[in-house]
Amino acid sequence: MTQSKIEANQAQAELWNGLAGQNWVEQNAMLDRLFEPFERTLLDAARQEGAREVLDVGCGAGATTFAVARGLGREGRCTGIDLSAPLIALARRRAADMGASNTDFVVADAQRCDFQPATFDMVISRFGVMFFDDPVAAFANLRRATRPEASLACIAWRGIEENPFMTTAERAAAPLLPEQPPRAPNAPGQFAFADPDRVGGVLSAAGWRDVDLQPLDVACALSADDLETYLTRMGPVSLVLPGLEADRRRAVIAAVQRGFEPFLADGVARFTAACWLVRARG
Repeated sequence: MTQSKIEANQAQAELWNGLAGQNWVEQNAMLDRLFEPFERTLLDAARQEGAREVLDVGCGAGATTFAVARGLGREGRCTGIDLSAPLIALARRRAADMGASNTDFVVADAQRCDFQPATFDMVISRFGVMFFDDPVAAFANLRRATRPEASLACIAWRGIEENPFMTTAERAAAPLLPEQPPRAPNAPGQFAFADPDRVGGVLSAAGWRDVDLQPLDVACALSADDLETYLTRMGPVSLVLPGLEADRRRAVIAAVQRGFEPFLADGVARFTAACWLVRARG
């Protein structure tokens, strides 16, 4: 393995095996409630394709993996892959608890994982494919892992401007955290697949064909209690809060709370998740 391969996605590995991964483990129940509406979209795609061996990329703690495995029944199998060891450990515990025998979970980077060639007939992902530092290499590796005529169905965020809820915390905290850099366009991260032309180019260069992106707008909701947790434990601001002096940390949290007030009504925060449903064929 070359040195460049060893260093592939190193920043993401450190992030998701560190504080971000631990936050997602601890808040998994809340995140499952928030993102549950997306499970049906991917399950419907898997059923439409008649999939039997499915790979769930960036599976986290396995919510989508479990949903698709249940939906496909005994004849189907869904394997989740994620580079976060804490999240995969949680997924395996959940699989054991629920007796999900038609699921597997792998701790690995899908960009450089040594998959058995032509194993899967479908690749799915719920917000898990935007973090590769070399997305062409990553999707080419996934293509090698799939059979001829395999299909792909991924959900990714559209642009920052269309998803104000997702950037409320950092915008509200910006005056108090001037040292924090803004998100770089196309950099690995939440909005890396915002540009449909870029996504199409990445997939085509990686050997996928019939690439199609359709807007997917999903109504999402968080209780006021869940929102309080979300604003301090999720996203870029949450990663810097532990290192702040107490008074500054309180000021940042208060500013972020004020920023989310427009989304709250009757004890519930509501927003629309503006996404792409990305489809392609091998």
